[in-house]
Amino acid sequence: MCPKRTSQLRKINLFYYSKYLNKVMNRSYDDFMKEADPKVQPLMDSLRKFCFSLGSNVVEDIRMHRVVFCKSFAFRWFVDVEPQNDSVLLKIQKSRSETETVELGLDQDLDKTQEIIREAYNSIH
Repeated sequence: MCPKRTSQLRKINLFYYSKYLNKVMNRSYDDFMKEADPKVQPLMDSLRKFCFSLGSNVVEDIRMHRVVFCKSFAFRWFVDVEPQNDSVLLKIQKSRSETETVELGLDQDLDKTQEIIREAYNSIH
């Protein structure tokens, strides 16, 4: 393939890739939840509401397959929430070097998990 043609293809690929990134980056929580299993949506909504209740400085970062909650000033994450078919997978950042993974079933009590999330949020300075 000639160098000019290769360069043109690279530009086309970068153009479409940037369009794809813009589409993904501008997704809202509602857009994200349209792709989640309807069974886990109430649990995801409860966890989201709880995370925002921790403080006015909580930031939500919508990723491709998960939602990450961070403290805004430090932009350090404290919980990573990923919907599964019949559960929600949580990665909780307890400290810079310790992460706890919790699989929360649809019928499980949130109290213990919420306390762990609260501790992770409070550990960020």
